[in-house]
Amino acid sequence: MYAEGTGVPKDFDQAVSWFRKSAEQGYAPGQYLLGIMYANGIGVPKDLVITYIWENLAADQGEEKAKKMRGLLEEEMTPAQIAEGQRLSREWRPKT
Repeated sequence: MYAEGTGVPKDFDQAVSWFRKSAEQGYAPGQYLLGIMYANGIGVPKDLVITYIWENLAADQGEEKAKKMRGLLEEEMTPAQIAEGQRLSREWRPKT
């Protein structure tokens, strides 16, 4: 809604806030969308490792778009960045 400006003014800070809330609770579409924001530096600093974390978590839940995004990321990232993203993904726990 806020990312697209559907029914409300476009507000990337609000979009990131809502995507983060859903992502942190383990909601795969929210994780995918938060990853997209980090991939493009929209409302947050661009960060491929953080992007990888969110896309990896969403992909592991079966989110098809996240699986594709994860594959694209792996082509751009160094092996060290991928390893860091995988390690942080393993350590991640949903907030309740």
